[in-house]
Amino acid sequence: MYKQGLIHDLSKYSPSEFWAGVKYFQGYRSPNALERDLYGYSVAWLHHKGRNKHHFEYWVDVNTEEKFDYAESYVGAPMPTRYLIEMFFDRIAASKVYQKENYTDASALEYFERECLRHYVPMHDKTKRVLVELLHMLADNGEEYVLSYIRQTYVSQKNGYGEGIGF
Repeated sequence: MYKQGLIHDLSKYSPSEFWAGVKYFQGYRSPNALERDLYGYSVAWLHHKGRNKHHFEYWVDVNTEEKFDYAESYVGAPMPTRYLIEMFFDRIAASKVYQKENYTDASALEYFERECLRHYVPMHDKTKRVLVELLHMLADNGEEYVLSYIRQTYVSQKNGYGEGIGF
């Protein structure tokens, strides 16, 4: 995963993301949030999530089921394990950056519950289940515990969630 870590979020250096980050920087939340508040959408976010596989929104596709609620016109495809784990770490990092000294091991879970579970989010059920499991594990047991669990369960061996991700 070293290569994956090195190339994580390189699209932030593209003009559409970089200049929005400079222009809308606030320090306590994503610059994309302010751009979205001002215009109703964020060009930077639309660019970012379409190029970074560690965002569940990258994996959203059209619902092909014959019967579905109109609100569920789009559905999540299952995320490969390596990107799901990267998404988990990305949520921790964002929580630490934006919450600074107020960060706790429960911060990423609280954000997810507040922003992603209050309404329909087109995230695949398995992806959501694993992410919520890891976020609860972090909140209940701390960062060292969940890092050890990820190494044992996802990195070092193949498992019921799909491919091993290796280092």
